[in-house]
Amino acid sequence: MKLTITTLIENSKGEHLGLLNEHGISFLIEVNNKKILFDTGQSGDFIKNASTLGKDLKDIDMVVLSHGHYDHTGGFRRFVENVTSDFKLYFHKNAFRKKYSFDNTHYKFLGNSFDKEFLEDNNVESHLVDEDILEIDKGIYIISNFERVTSFEKNNPRFYLVNNDEHVLDDFNDEIMLAIDTPDGLVVILGCSHPGVINMLKTLIKRTGKSINTIIGGTHLVRADEDRIRQTIENFKAMDIKKFGISHCTGENAMNQLKLEFGDKYFHNTTGTVLYFDK
Repeated sequence: MKLTITTLIENSKGEHLGLLNEHGISFLIEVNNKKILFDTGQSGDFIKNASTLGKDLKDIDMVVLSHGHYDHTGGFRRFVENVTSDFKLYFHKNAFRKKYSFDNTHYKFLGNSFDKEFLEDNNVESHLVDEDILEIDKGIYIISNFERVTSFEKNNPRFYLVNNDEHVLDDFNDEIMLAIDTPDGLVVILGCSHPGVINMLKTLIKRTGKSINTIIGGTHLVRADEDRIRQTIENFKAMDIKKFGISHCTGENAMNQLKLEFGDKYFHNTTGTVLYFDK
């Protein structure tokens, strides 16, 4: 059985210059005769890219949204209104909270373009995730409620949410990730890794008892200092991860250091990248 992961949209253009790119991310995962859409970018342009790539999105079985930021959920409304609502949505129960950035003077909205009422109006079947680990199909797991075990991965002080009509520091307790079992270890799909990519991976290993083969997606190291990047790399080494396709919010500095450290194990994931795994 095959596992195929196609990057429908990402920050960077790849070799196919006809594909649209944007600050955001969306993956199409084909496995177990199922199609899973992981995140929907910011605009919905992933839909046009899917058509260009010859990928039919009308028969999507499941949509998994990693957290409630616009660059991961912004295209969801367009997908439902223009493609299909005949799928099951997995979204953390806390991900409807309004999210903002703060620049020391102003709050700027960064959240979803849809709410629970939109799901009800469009008859979207939904599972609001609260489980620590949820198997959504054979060997396909959603992980959430991550343990915070590292000392170097702190909540970013520029991100806020509204709680009881007050702006409070965003704890990102809404973030989820996807892990797929293969004979060579887990393939992990990340959104932004706001709780800390090492916190998330350590939680995954603890709960599944499995090794990690590949990670793909965002790690939010874009504003990380050198110590955090160094400790992240050391933890990646200790986990013996075989392949890294991390980009989006990872940041150019961290990506360059990953390339220097891991050589051919690291690849720059771009719009149009396709990964194949034998299950």
